Amino acid sequence: MTPTSRMTIVPALILGSLIGAAPPAHAENLFKMLFGGGIQQREARERRAEEQRPQAAPAPAPVARISAPSYRTYKADRLVPVSFKALLEAPRTVSFEPSLDGASFAEALAGLDGYELAAEKPVARAIEAHYLAHDDFIWVSGTSVNTRAVEAMRVLGEAGSYGLDPADYAVRPPSPGFDMTDMPARHRDLIRFEMALSARVLRYVRDAFGGRIDPNRISGYYDFPEKPLDLEAVLATLSRTRDVRPYLESRHPQNERYQALRAELEVLRASRENDIVVDARLFLKPGGSSPELPKLLQLFARETDDAFRAEHGAVLAANAATEAYGPELVAVVKAAQAFKGLSADGIVGPRTVAAFAGVSKADRIAKVEIALEQLRWHPSDLGSPRVFINQPAYTATYNEGGEDRLSMRVVVGKVSNQTSFFFDEIEQIDYNPYWGVPQSILVNEMLPRLRQDPGYLDRSGYEITDAKGRRISSSSINWYQYGGKVPYSVRQTPSEANALGELKILFPNKHAIYMHDTPSKSLFQRDVRAFSHGCVRLSDPRAMAAAVLGKPVEHVADKIRQGHSTEKVTRKIPVYVAYFTAWPDQSGKVEYFDDVYDRDSRLLKALEATAEVRAPTS
Repeated sequence: MTPTSRMTIVPALILGSLIGAAPPAHAENLFKMLFGGGIQQREARERRAEEQRPQAAPAPAPVARISAPSYRTYKADRLVPVSFKALLEAPRTVSFEPSLDGASFAEALAGLDGYELAAEKPVARAIEAHYLAHDDFIWVSGTSVNTRAVEAMRVLGEAGSYGLDPADYAVRPPSPGFDMTDMPARHRDLIRFEMALSARVLRYVRDAFGGRIDPNRISGYYDFPEKPLDLEAVLATLSRTRDVRPYLESRHPQNERYQALRAELEVLRASRENDIVVDARLFLKPGGSSPELPKLLQLFARETDDAFRAEHGAVLAANAATEAYGPELVAVVKAAQAFKGLSADGIVGPRTVAAFAGVSKADRIAKVEIALEQLRWHPSDLGSPRVFINQPAYTATYNEGGEDRLSMRVVVGKVSNQTSFFFDEIEQIDYNPYWGVPQSILVNEMLPRLRQDPGYLDRSGYEITDAKGRRISSSSINWYQYGGKVPYSVRQTPSEANALGELKILFPNKHAIYMHDTPSKSLFQRDVRAFSHGCVRLSDPRAMAAAVLGKPVEHVADKIRQGHSTEKVTRKIPVYVAYFTAWPDQSGKVEYFDDVYDRDSRLLKALEATAEVRAPTS
């Protein structure tokens, strides 16, 4: 055996004796001590490789877009039968001797047996309660209808002058002549007339006071509080007063705009259909010519006012027959466009034509009737001071003491992000405001970009906070895990790039709509100004803020220079975020506007649904 062989065998023998003598666990540890270095390193390398191997990313949460309110098929309340059971069963002392002087209420009650009368549920309940508590007629005296009933029926018959349908309130009175020997039949006719007229008078009062439909059923874009009306008190008042006409007419809105719309309706119905028809596709630039131009110039003279005619009448008269759009007419066209609230660019296009000739008599009547209905949803007294935003006109007006002290152009919501229709009260002004990003914009517009560029908000001047108010970096969030709702608050800090500009005017509401400044000034020069996400952008926000505060514009400018701050509005100032395609100016002249959101047609369908429910009633 060579020395080398002995050297190899000895450690092996030693190892074998040690392994054989040691418990299994100790043997394993010893094995690792002698030979395990390489194995351990290999295992560690494998573990590291496994940890570093790319893991399959969890599937991103699908983006569930937050949808805007939808429009619904309007469902009118069904009519219910007026129940006379309690009235008929109430204990009374009744004379069974025939009376020639007239019917007592108690004597006539038997005529209600088997009588079917349908009415709106509040109307039916008011009739049941009133006559159960008052054993007397309102509309009958002796054996005939009384003067109170005659006056009431006259008012109901004139409902069309308010844009209402007289057929909804029609009641046939008993014949003046009757068989004196058949008094029970006369009593029956009188008591049934009494109930029918009360039902139709109450319907009229409800319609005049709050409108024929519930606008909130049309869409979530409508948000009007219920106008409480005590119909039992109405009957009680009518049973006492002889001034029936003034009382019934007082149930309508008592403001100058409602009266102006009613006057416009009367004029329209008495007028002829449009006698001047201009091609709706007309497009004419200075230097061009068209046989439609003389007709349009004639409309400029007729559809403006005395001030316009005084300034431009001579030019209009001198060019009355011309088809050439020469330089002398450019100023006239621009003035006419400005008169209608259009961009005064001097180019005659479809919007200029529509402003002067595009609305037929029938369309105008429909717009006025719709406007009257919509005003009935509002307070009777609109208030002073007040701010009135008319979305189809793209204008905001500050009115005080019955005068429009300030009016400006506005930008309203896109068709996909419509501005709601409601009223509220202004509370405060925020200077150099933060912009709290709504969930709809965060999910629908920002989330797709944040998935590709998580640091986008950090670089763009936004602050992100979690539910506990802790600031978080945008880049640290895994935006892929969120779809329909993001559990963070995002706001843009004050800056020149801030979406709200220098200030915002708040009237807190569930729609998160307010008036504000904007860095996108060029949009105010467009005729159609539906570009926002729903809020109302003001062309002159400083002037509006100063108006509602009752302070000079310099005060507002000084507050802006001082940085971010808030100022409370100490006066009661209602704000109407309204939608009227026909609306009077303060002089009473009604202007007509395009139905940018197609809301008029939906309201007409709601009115038709209501008319269908009422049609079968007696």
